[in-house]
Amino acid sequence: MIKKKNESRIMHSFSIVATIFVLVTTSVLGNSTQLSSTFYDTTCPNVTSIIRGVVEQAQRNDTRVGAKLIRLHFHDCFVNGCDGSILLDNADGIESEKDAIRNKGAEGYDIVAGIKTALENFCPGVVSCADILALVSQILVSENGGPTWEVQLGRRDGRTANRTGADRDIPTPQDNLKLITEKFRNKGLDSTDLVALSGAHTFGRAKCRFFVDRLYNFSGTSKPDPTIDVEYMKTLRQTCSQGGKPSTLTNLDQATPDAFDNYYYKNLQNNRGLLQTDQELFSTSSIDTVSIVNRFANNQSDFFDTFAQSMIKLGNIRPLTGSAGEIRADCKRVN
Repeated sequence: MIKKKNESRIMHSFSIVATIFVLVTTSVLGNSTQLSSTFYDTTCPNVTSIIRGVVEQAQRNDTRVGAKLIRLHFHDCFVNGCDGSILLDNADGIESEKDAIRNKGAEGYDIVAGIKTALENFCPGVVSCADILALVSQILVSENGGPTWEVQLGRRDGRTANRTGADRDIPTPQDNLKLITEKFRNKGLDSTDLVALSGAHTFGRAKCRFFVDRLYNFSGTSKPDPTIDVEYMKTLRQTCSQGGKPSTLTNLDQATPDAFDNYYYKNLQNNRGLLQTDQELFSTSSIDTVSIVNRFANNQSDFFDTFAQSMIKLGNIRPLTGSAGEIRADCKRVN
């Protein structure tokens, strides 16, 4: 009898712990528990191949496509959650996030529109614009030599935009480590996620205006950023002269600019990070981020695995699911 009572108490305690775990998980991930990698298996089974067909054609004309579209996904999720709000144009009651300072110069909207058109031809009213951003990010990372992962799907599109939130929440190239860490933490992302997701800068380009101050007038000192390798700084000054054209592009990774690999972290170890937010991951007193940079620099597989996990976490930020939001017929406007 005593044994049965003890067993009953143990089972009751286990039930309480399990319930708490479910509640905590739900509160942290919100509706993300409703997302599924098989969401379109019956309603649009060819979704991945359709998207891949569009982006492969786009990449033939522009090697920067991967960096452009993963940036849109990142910026989308940091504002109102992953709801496709970054894709909305100005309209009655909508101040487009495209016009936010943090999104000035963002590109790739035309490619998303092409993907949406192709999907509407095969499975109209099924695939959300928010899911397009998540899927195309995974496809392009993989296409450029990076990892693959099972993208969680089932997001729906928001009916509003948040320009103010875009300028408040999206990290800037000039943010110091404390500020950018805080912005990530506010979205449920930790230091490991910060360093891993920053690794997306292993491919793509950046405009001179985002880092020219590091070359000539860092923090208003009239001197260059002391953390930049001298030879690297000379190379950058050849491309970005003082008072030169601010829209001139420079490779984020000078070593392998179009490949998704771990050279980004090796560059940081050699003081060759292009953006301030990049180099500060390594050239500060933060033992936390420095150790993670070293990990990824020494082990590309570790970086790939962690990047995939962090991309899933990013995509799980406050998604709209079920009957919330809508499936836009045109990503630029609400239905």
